[in-house]
Amino acid sequence: MPILTLSRSEHRHRVLCPEERAGAMIAYLRGLVLAPPVRHERGHAIFLDANSAWIGDAPCGIGTMSALSLRMRTLLGEALQLDAAGLILAHSHPSGHCRPSGCDIAATRRLADVARALDIVLVDHLIFTTDAVYSMRAGGLL
Repeated sequence: MPILTLSRSEHRHRVLCPEERAGAMIAYLRGLVLAPPVRHERGHAIFLDANSAWIGDAPCGIGTMSALSLRMRTLLGEALQLDAAGLILAHSHPSGHCRPSGCDIAATRRLADVARALDIVLVDHLIFTTDAVYSMRAGGLL
């Protein structure tokens, strides 16, 4: 993945510190869920191995201006195919309001419970607006 390596001419990998890894992941997800046109909510998931290393990612829905339909079966099926130990979910709020809705909170907690039953950890659920990002883990909602 380009965000984890130096230029091709250097032919070597560099291990990023946790802060650099988190910043690179946030920038990557922001680019995906806020890609133009930003009229509808978009979701994306990153799948992690047991060492919290990236093993894949996939879009997980496009919704309306105020809602995103998330198919847990599809999302967790992809995680199982990759033998993921963890996942990070992200979605956009085109409204500009970064805080999670009641539906966001309920769906996230349900996803965390179902994932846990499959030995998959929902590491975080990030909500992006053009100006901010909200971590449900840091906000105590996960």
